Amino acid sequence: MPPLVTTEQRGDVAVVRIERPPANALDLELLAAGRQAAEELRAADPRAVVIAGRERFFSAGVDLKAVPQLDAAGQRAMVESISRLFVEWYSFPRPVVCAVNGHAIAGGMIIALCGDYRVCTKGDAKLGLTEVRAGVPYPQVAMAIVRAELAPPAARVVALGAELVGPEAALQLGLVDELREPEEVLDRAVEVATGYAALPGAGYAYAKEQMRGATVHGLRRIVEEGSDPLLTQGWVDEDSAGAASAILERR
Repeated sequence: MPPLVTTEQRGDVAVVRIERPPANALDLELLAAGRQAAEELRAADPRAVVIAGRERFFSAGVDLKAVPQLDAAGQRAMVESISRLFVEWYSFPRPVVCAVNGHAIAGGMIIALCGDYRVCTKGDAKLGLTEVRAGVPYPQVAMAIVRAELAPPAARVVALGAELVGPEAALQLGLVDELREPEEVLDRAVEVATGYAALPGAGYAYAKEQMRGATVHGLRRIVEEGSDPLLTQGWVDEDSAGAASAILERR
């Protein structure tokens, strides 16, 4: 089977590609591959990282086909794996630029929010957080990142409204930092990352720790202590499964 996550080097920048067709939906295997890539890059010490999707999808979030099939152990594993992946990228000590080349939905949007800078495609891409619409509670780690990275009015729109927005609205809400034509997104993300890579690494890491350190420490405590209530009370129920099925039918 082809790798679910690949890494290539472009000068000082490591480009990480999410490669699970058709929509880069997150399942346990993809979450594990993403976490492994992040851990290996910590050790490899590239000057900067770009995270990109495939074709028209950055990531559509959690695999809604798999969610209704999860037993209690599977639900716990999914919540824990999601949280660990988010913590890995949100706490990454070097520059992380996200090339949001297409739809970034739910967990896919959270991955984008883990970046230090987000270059988004113009066109028909949809971005947002749809957990409320799918009847799936937010893991504590995911919601903490939303609160840390988005202004309260924007967080209310995307987290409570659960509506997907286009690139222009996403730019206005602060979900992304700039828009580019589809064919320019990855190259522009690499360009931004290369600029960040030229900065003194120790200074960048220190500033990032100053900005995100308190949030990251809280996230790590949630993960290591297993204190997210979803790990014990369950993540999905019959209503969630029905809502997830309805979303898939509309797609």
